Amino acid sequence: MSAVMLIAASLASTKAAEAADVAEFTLDNGMQVVVVPDHRAPVVTHMVWYRVGSADEQPGKSGIAHFLEHLMFKGTDKHPAGEFSQVVGKLGGQENAFTSQDYTAYFQRVAKPSLGTVMAFEADRMTGLVLTDEVVLPERDVVLEERRMRTDNDPASQLSEAAQAAMYVNHPYGHPIIGWEEEIKQLNREDALAFYRRFYTPNNAILVVAGDVEPDEVKTLAEETYGKVERRAETAERVRPSEPTPRAARRLILADARVGQPNLSRAYLVPSYRQAKEDSVALDVLAQVLGGGSTGRLYRDLVVEKGLAASAGAWYQSTALDATRFGISASPRPEVTTEALEAALDEAIAALAKDGPAADELERAKTRLVADAIYAQDNQATLARIYGAALTTGSTVEDVKVWPDMVKAVTADQLRDVARRYLVPARAVTSELLPAAAASASSEPAAAPGAPEKRS
Repeated sequence: MSAVMLIAASLASTKAAEAADVAEFTLDNGMQVVVVPDHRAPVVTHMVWYRVGSADEQPGKSGIAHFLEHLMFKGTDKHPAGEFSQVVGKLGGQENAFTSQDYTAYFQRVAKPSLGTVMAFEADRMTGLVLTDEVVLPERDVVLEERRMRTDNDPASQLSEAAQAAMYVNHPYGHPIIGWEEEIKQLNREDALAFYRRFYTPNNAILVVAGDVEPDEVKTLAEETYGKVERRAETAERVRPSEPTPRAARRLILADARVGQPNLSRAYLVPSYRQAKEDSVALDVLAQVLGGGSTGRLYRDLVVEKGLAASAGAWYQSTALDATRFGISASPRPEVTTEALEAALDEAIAALAKDGPAADELERAKTRLVADAIYAQDNQATLARIYGAALTTGSTVEDVKVWPDMVKAVTADQLRDVARRYLVPARAVTSELLPAAAASASSEPAAAPGAPEKRS
């Protein structure tokens, strides 16, 4: 399911928009608050989002955003390490945190009467974090081990990391969320505190509360907790190095004895929803036309009709502050070479760029996107994530509301146009993941979309 589709989930129709009755306001200290009422159960999801992620890190300090996410659980002047988590556990709640390229978020899901309790804890660690070398250095080792397990010991992850670096030659999206190993090893207490003081300020944060609440009661609680936190830094528009228009196709190959199933993937540099809304929504529909499960064109063409692939799909990462990626992938059947599979992928893309989608597959794709968006409303935590991800990447509540109507308005000509402009070799990084025995003379690395790094 695409990220912009998720953004639209809670408001996939006019009736849903009215029922959701989403409210937003800003505290005196600049903290933005969004309330998404959902009265089906006496439960609330409480999330604090900071407009800072791995792409906002200082050069040479990769991984500091994710590292600080870990350290935020190490205690404050008022509450020693572990107390917040213990309280959430005793309340029967759930909690965690995650870091992406554009944001860092902390969340708890608790019974409605406990909302004020988790608000007070979260507001406290916005300014009261206590860090010593005795805490920081062992946690740095934890992050290094996390990197070894998730990336260094996984050929597919190694290739994905290399593909991301190959795609972004100038923009900080090119470095991994978890950071480069040698730079993680150099991170220290001072780095963490400097990052914390600069970005963890209420005017750089968004509070999202979804659940059995009304805006007025959330506002009262927010003013009593977060409203007492003073600004520690001034914020400005996030301006990052821009990614130049790519001029040459790139190819990466990783062969490893641990690979059992070869895979071919390709990512194209494309605009995000914030950068080009109409193109972005068309790309969302295009990803559904190409990769919509067993009804998607790639699956029908490569798996069912030609028998070349065991699987095939497409994806688009629309929720991003800057230029993002559109991807396709397929795994060949045992007797099929990646060269033959790639030729078939190229043919499928070329046909869509030339003729556009058939009327029935376009309507099927749009219907599926809007239907999936409606189904996503059934998860309260998803409702909170919808708004947090949208607002931290430059979208608005209004963008959430109008997205389904924009999907419905997408035409075949728009799909053909974005395919022609963006799905071209010069904008692409193609990756092959192969068993070691199948390696050719080439050897290098790339592949699928990266997920936010979560606290272990």
